Amino acid sequence: MTLTPTLLLRAYAAGVFPMAEGRDNPVIHWIDPQRRAIFPIEGFHTSHSLARHIRRTKPRVTVDRDFARVVRGCANRPETWINDEIFAAYTTLCDQGHAHSLEVWQGETLIGGIYGVALGAAFFGESMFSAHVNGSKMALVYLMHRLKAGGFTLFDVQFLTDHLASLGAVEVSRATYRKRLAAALATQAQFAPLGYPPEPEVAFVLS
Repeated sequence: MTLTPTLLLRAYAAGVFPMAEGRDNPVIHWIDPQRRAIFPIEGFHTSHSLARHIRRTKPRVTVDRDFARVVRGCANRPETWINDEIFAAYTTLCDQGHAHSLEVWQGETLIGGIYGVALGAAFFGESMFSAHVNGSKMALVYLMHRLKAGGFTLFDVQFLTDHLASLGAVEVSRATYRKRLAAALATQAQFAPLGYPPEPEVAFVLS
């Protein structure tokens, strides 16, 4: 079954998402976890140490500037579910305005990023990467601020890991997730909220 933008959006609306068995494996499975990891958008808190790091680093943060490079960064690990078909499908979703990336730069160096799919008031985080200390954590802070400003109500991160739990992610049952998903899909949100700066300053995000 070929991954098309229409198929992907229908899958997310139904509560499932695709994963390949490996970088070089063409087999793709549709995943519907019994327990789903989400970030409570309203309750997200940036730790004092991370806030200090962001203020020291003063990163430049962009969105949709280099989607392909962010996905490649996420796939650059010994084991990945991102094969060529998934890479191509999500790149097309980005071209159509349904998938987004957030890039964290230090000078001209990409030090972290995150990408996912926006549908209604739901954002489905696919993956994030870090090429420098706290690169992915800084990406998450900036993304959460943007999602809150844009009126998103659900931030799905699929599976709960120790790393995500340390940042505030929690697990909910499939039934609870489906209810929250239905409510989010019935609501409109904006990934680029009116008046939101294209490259937000540190003080704006941490205020």
